[in-house]
Formats: sequence, C-alpha cells, structure tokens
Amino acid sequence: MTRDTQTAPVPVLILLGPPGAGKGTQARRLHEKFGLVQLSTGDLLRAAVAAGTPAGKAAQTVMQAGGLVSDEIVLTVLSDRLADPDCAAGVVLDGFPRTTAQAQALDEMLGRSGQRVNAAISLEVDSAGMVSRVVGRFTCGDCGEGYHDSFKPEKTSGVCDNCGGQNMTRRADDNAATVMSRLDAYHEQTAPLIAWYDKRGALWRVDAMGGIDKISADIAAVAAAHTTDRSHHAEAAL
Repeated sequence: MTRDTQTAPVPVLILLGPPGAGKGTQARRLHEKFGLVQLSTGDLLRAAVAAGTPAGKAAQTVMQAGGLVSDEIVLTVLSDRLADPDCAAGVVLDGFPRTTAQAQALDEMLGRSGQRVNAAISLEVDSAGMVSRVVGRFTCGDCGEGYHDSFKPEKTSGVCDNCGGQNMTRRADDNAATVMSRLDAYHEQTAPLIAWYDKRGALWRVDAMGGIDKISADIAAVAAAHTTDRSHHAEAAL
C-alpha cells in the first residue's frame, strides 16, 4: 500500500522576534534544510490578490480603501496557501500571529483540518546588541542578499558576493532611536503572545545574539524534532 501523504498534517512553525532579529535569514535556512516554505502576511496577501482568489479580491477591496485587512481574510488566505503542494513539507509563519486573539483564531483554523502550531520559536535578543546589529546592516539592491558592517561584510567592499552587483542600500529607518522604539513596541505587543505559546507547551526560546550558524543550528534542532510529525503520521497510514 502506498503512503497517503494527503492525510498527514502540514507542520506549522512560527518565528517570533523583533525586526532585525534575523527571522528572514533563518526562514530561508529552514527552507534550504527542511523544505519549509516561508509565509509572510504581506506576501500571502499580494499573491492572493494577483491570483484573483475570493479572499484575494476581498483583501484588495479593503486595501484599496486604505483599510486594514481583517484577521478572517488573512486566515482564509493562509488556509488556501497551506493546501498548495509546495507546502507539504511544512511552513514557517513570519509576521503572523501578532496578538493572542490572532493566535487563538489561527489555532481554530488549523484545528479544523487536523493541524496545529508545532513550535513557536522565539528569537531572544538583547536590546543594546540589537541596536548595533540593525544599524550596521545593508542589502544588495539587485538580489536582496543581506550584509553587515561588522558581522557579514562583503568580500570585496561595495560588491555583492552573491550576484556581483554594486547597488548596496541601507534603510533610512535603521537608526538607534528607531530601533529602540521598534524593540519597545515589539516586547509590549508580543509578550502576551509568547506567554500564550509557552502555556501550551509550544514555545522554544533560542538565543539570537550569537553567530548566525549557531542560531541556525539551534533552530534546526527544534524544527527537526517537530517536522518529523508528518513522517510519523504517514507511517501510520501504511
């Protein structure tokens, strides 16, 4: 008998962390190592609008009117996306949920299809260290490769290691005052969310102030423990 992988729930991981904590970098590494698909709210909505799905059309109407897309629409778009074949290995949510109300709604949505949040990984950062990290970062404007003055400089100054481009850019809001404001807002808004997943036994804390490879290894250890759920489920269908 062949495996019925369609019945296996898609592993769902969440990366929690303030702007500059490295969520994007770590999500890309999870994709490379485990095939997990990074899903960010903005990308999901833009794709749904471009595809003209019912939820995408609803989101487009709201956005064109200058409003905020409701959690219900976001969850519908996410539910649709989880059904796509490329998500079968699992997904990493980046930027959603942001509140306990959204976390509860996400749990309810996933539960309707036998899924759950397998792990919420909190990237733990030091505020002073984060200021130094964010203020020094810059990006290749051609391919999007990220760099840092101290932690990850280009091999040749001004030239991208990845594509050879020379269009290096820095965000205007990557300054100390703005970073501290972002950190304060993040900790205030996210503390209840971290407590939510901690209470449910789904929270994993990772020190995100060390080297990128060490952080990746710690996150990979968590991901490995939880993405095996799918293969175990599939074995049961044999």
